Amino acid sequence: MEIIYLAGGCLWGVQAFIKTILGVITTEAGRANGTSDVLDGPYDGYAECVKTIFNPEEVTVETLLENLFLIIDPYSVNQQGIDVGEKYRTGVYSEDNRHLKIAAAFIKERRDSDRIAVEVRPLTHYIPSAEEHQDHLDKYPNDYCHIPSELLNLYKREEKK
Repeated sequence: MEIIYLAGGCLWGVQAFIKTILGVITTEAGRANGTSDVLDGPYDGYAECVKTIFNPEEVTVETLLENLFLIIDPYSVNQQGIDVGEKYRTGVYSEDNRHLKIAAAFIKERRDSDRIAVEVRPLTHYIPSAEEHQDHLDKYPNDYCHIPSELLNLYKREEKK
């Protein structure tokens, strides 16, 4: 299993979407690459993200990135949907340099790559979100999400056995 951290705005929708991708084993809502080490805030400089544990034999980093780019505006700086602020920036973080190289190449190959605002950085800090934010849209399906519902339901599949 491998771990990558994906930031795409409000973590509720990102987690709801990413966990439905075949090959994703588990997800955890959290915050990445901030400047404070406290667990209960303030979360200075952190990006809302989803810790994604995946099986590389079932899903590639490229496929995870393709899916992330389906649900974000990669040109937007510190904003996704109506959510505005540094914590809503987009990013790809990992402790595995191979993941970062793949992400950098993925972005470089895209048209208008010089305008893409998705940061690609080594993971320096990670803080899991409180339990109330884990799988939030499963608990409250009518709550706010910046991701269109047709995308959230793109990979609806049978429960894992």
